[in-house]
Amino acid sequence: MDAQQLPFLAEYSKSNRASCRLCKNKIDKDVLRLAAMVQSPMYDGKVAQWYHDDCFFKKQRPKTEGDIAHFEALRVKDQEKIRDSIALFVQGVAPVTGGSKGKSKKRPAGEALALKDFGVEYAASGRAICRGCEIKIMKDEVRIKKVSYDTEVGMKYGGQALWHHAECFAKLRSELGYFEKAEVLPGFSMMKPEDQTKLKELLPAIKAEDVPVKKIKEESKDEVDKAEDDQLIKAIAEQQKAFYKIRDKLKSLGVKKSELIEILEFNNQVVPEGNDAVLDRVCDIILFGALNRCKKCGNGQYVLQKSAYVCDGDLTEWVKCLNPEKAPPRTKTKIPSDLKKEYSFFKSYKSVVKDRAIRYVPPSAATVLKSVKKEESLPSEPKVKREKPPLYDLEFVIIGKTPTPKDQLKLKIQKMGGKVVTKIASHTAAIISTPEEVGKLGSRMLEAKEMQIQVVPEEFIECAQAGNALSFITSQSICDWGSDPQTRIPTEEESKSRSSKSIYERKVPSTVKLQLKSGLVVDPDSRLAHEAHVFKENGVIYNCVLNKVDIQQDKNSFYKMQVLEADKKNKYWLFRAWGRIGTTIGGTKVEIHKTVYDAMQAFEDLFEEKTGNEWERHDSKYAKCPGMFYPIEIDYSEKKTKRLAEDSKIKSKLVPAVQDLVRMLFDVDAMNRVMLEFELDMEKMPLGKLSQRQLSKAMKVLSEISDLISSGGTNAQFIDASNRFYSFIPHNFGVSAPKVLDTVEQVKEKQTMLESLLEIEFAYSLLNADGDENGKNTLDVHYEQLKTQIEPLERKSEEFTLLEQYVRNTHAETHTSYKLVVEDIFRIKRKGEDRRYQPFRKLHNRKLLWHGSRLTNFVFLPMV
Repeated sequence: MDAQQLPFLAEYSKSNRASCRLCKNKIDKDVLRLAAMVQSPMYDGKVAQWYHDDCFFKKQRPKTEGDIAHFEALRVKDQEKIRDSIALFVQGVAPVTGGSKGKSKKRPAGEALALKDFGVEYAASGRAICRGCEIKIMKDEVRIKKVSYDTEVGMKYGGQALWHHAECFAKLRSELGYFEKAEVLPGFSMMKPEDQTKLKELLPAIKAEDVPVKKIKEESKDEVDKAEDDQLIKAIAEQQKAFYKIRDKLKSLGVKKSELIEILEFNNQVVPEGNDAVLDRVCDIILFGALNRCKKCGNGQYVLQKSAYVCDGDLTEWVKCLNPEKAPPRTKTKIPSDLKKEYSFFKSYKSVVKDRAIRYVPPSAATVLKSVKKEESLPSEPKVKREKPPLYDLEFVIIGKTPTPKDQLKLKIQKMGGKVVTKIASHTAAIISTPEEVGKLGSRMLEAKEMQIQVVPEEFIECAQAGNALSFITSQSICDWGSDPQTRIPTEEESKSRSSKSIYERKVPSTVKLQLKSGLVVDPDSRLAHEAHVFKENGVIYNCVLNKVDIQQDKNSFYKMQVLEADKKNKYWLFRAWGRIGTTIGGTKVEIHKTVYDAMQAFEDLFEEKTGNEWERHDSKYAKCPGMFYPIEIDYSEKKTKRLAEDSKIKSKLVPAVQDLVRMLFDVDAMNRVMLEFELDMEKMPLGKLSQRQLSKAMKVLSEISDLISSGGTNAQFIDASNRFYSFIPHNFGVSAPKVLDTVEQVKEKQTMLESLLEIEFAYSLLNADGDENGKNTLDVHYEQLKTQIEPLERKSEEFTLLEQYVRNTHAETHTSYKLVVEDIFRIKRKGEDRRYQPFRKLHNRKLLWHGSRLTNFVFLPMV
């Protein structure tokens, strides 16, 4: 795993500017400091939250030294100190055996700190989900916490309380590392006597001899391997002492940074950024010899990482080399003659080429799993099986005066796992009221009717005790309206999906209102859409969307820029926005410029800085530069996002059933939903703006991937092609890592996606035809575009009856969760179909073909 993706970092502080995240005091220069690497809310990357080495383990819990980047570069004494601290928290909380003469033995320091990660209390609300059974813990129910430090929230804030039902906690106590008796739990004394008794029964102390001994996980070693490992550790210790002896000597001599750079350049080494990095690289080549350049990519520099020296060069403009070598080739290090004269240390120095000893400790399983994006993350089974309350996760609204007071009804519903809210929503399970309130049909009851939500009497609560609450909503309804409750109440998978989302994904707006001016959208984040438009000069539009996909570095970044011109006066702005696609990560900036030429120059300078290309080219042939953004090609033709109006001033000549069909086929919202299903980024690729050339490039990349699969391509080749594909067709992965496309199934899926996009674009282009303006109803215009005669069958006709029977008879027995109801059947006749069919009319063997397709494809099908 790349060191930049590890959750923690250790180094010696470069200055005294940083403050400790825990104690808030300054961290002195040149002392050991440790950081939790958390997602920055301001850009697509990680940011270090620094701690003093003594404060770090009070808020963070690395499971192994393999989780800490740059651990291998520390001094020996600091490596040992960190190892000892990690070991303190591995064992968990075990019972304390009695000391001498009846005195209680003091709990070890690490274990005492670990005990604070546990606690028991009454649930303050009904929102927390038990991490054992994955069922919500009801308000006032006993719950036990275990503070986790490896979740997104835990890493960011130094711990996150994960709650459990008392029974679930008891079943998972070994996994959670709690072997003490219940009385030791923080908060136990605050519990009611009856709950204390229950907790004592659930959590008796585990005997010391039964407590499993946990050790930091490493590969099992026999005596020979262990002896070799001990020898390696000893060699590394000697090596690090020699390394820091040279480093300390160079610092004490006051060797200037420019002189250190001179040594690196004299030995054909790449000069890194930062004083400490320069000094470390010089010490490396002085002790072990100058590193030769990587032969795989041709000129990359080898850099020490955890398991090897890794090449930081570029294999192609789309992918890093990352070629690992445990013993890269070296040559003798040469010192410039002027430095030999200046420093006695260099004068007496004689280079000896040797290999650097490297001991690799892999990162913990939790760290590895975070970096792996599974192709299909199917919901896993809960760790503990527990029966759900009868009204679990259902929301109810009480309207009007009920026989039982509302407070009592609310309490009953809460005890059964439900919730009483005041706002009627699309996912509301039912309204609890009386026949009198239904008869009045007040404003709130009318709202429920419009949303097709059933009204049930309070007796429903008692009936639901037996289970199957949704069926009772339908059977006990006291109104004459209501949709199927199963269709409007979120499924368990949907609820899990929402709760498992990253904190940077939950607040992403599902819809954004865009204002079109002269066929161009002023970005709503600029807050200037009401007074400005996108600037154009000589047909060149000063608007760009840049994309950077780097699977190796887990990047899926965007950068947007617009030069905006005021609608009514000479005023100009440069707007820019950046971040990670599909998340709230990122920021915006609006700069005012005195003249349009200043704004244009600032735009062009930034474009070159971000892409490595000059804006003047503007010929859709930009070159991709390594590690830089790539421009997304956008169709700027002036097309408006048209939707079919429900009413038109001109009456349609079509029968109502055909009108509804045409309206459904040209539904823009359905087209948008299909694009979302494909994980596409709708903000960067709105309907009508997909460049045909961009789609063709993406299709070509998929063909390349197919060839690589057949010929057995390398991992770097697959990553290169995947980076290109996602750059041409931006995808929304949220905070998850972009997936490497390396299987036949993935290629087929993406090919289907591109074909659907082409068909959607075709349907969308037809939407821009003028309707009422040409004296025709818009629906009639789109009907004519289909070049197909469509007429509905009579419901009583023999054909309708026969086809309806076919639907019933061919409905699979396994598909019991829904029923099919035939609303309309259409007889269609494409233009020229008779002529095409004529040669086959006399064939005797014919079969009925049941053909399914996406709704968005049907506009395209009559044309082929």
